[in-house]
Amino acid sequence: MTLKTHPLMTLESFEAFLTLPENRDKQWELIDGRIVEKVPTEEHGLIAGNILFLLKLYVREHKQGRVGIEIRHQRPQDSVNSRQPDVSYYIDHTRAVVTKGAVSVYPDLAVEVKSPDDSYVALQDKAHFYLAQGTRMVWLVYPSKQAIEVLTADDVQWFTREDTLTGQDLLPGFSVLVAEIFQLDPSQ
Repeated sequence: MTLKTHPLMTLESFEAFLTLPENRDKQWELIDGRIVEKVPTEEHGLIAGNILFLLKLYVREHKQGRVGIEIRHQRPQDSVNSRQPDVSYYIDHTRAVVTKGAVSVYPDLAVEVKSPDDSYVALQDKAHFYLAQGTRMVWLVYPSKQAIEVLTADDVQWFTREDTLTGQDLLPGFSVLVAEIFQLDPSQ
């Protein structure tokens, strides 16, 4: 994640910034009034894709929820944050799909995959921010450790490659071997 040096911005200024031609092909977040460029790697994208795929299979099988990648979220009353989890899952699939701008509610599950330039503290801050916005569960995914940290309002759990990750009460019936999330070579 690369911080851009800009004065503190409001959502209105951020929305204008996003429409500039030089910014259209990039991923940006507004974090506490500061513009942050998301710079994912191939590894990051493959892991996020694996998670998206597994959650999409869950949605299809259970006919419950909606899942997407890189969806922007901002609450109307929060003038300094516009966040974009790597993967978002919503229980309510009946809410109208947003076709322009950000979703005004945060997802029930937010997933962040650590990029090489993300710090552990920054990921923890994101997780706590999402939880404070009503997100019920956050998965912080650490490729170099091949581990996933699962945070809820009152619990933190760690899962390693040999463990089975479940969706707890948020995603009943969801389970996957953590190693499958980190599988980057389809021939293995």
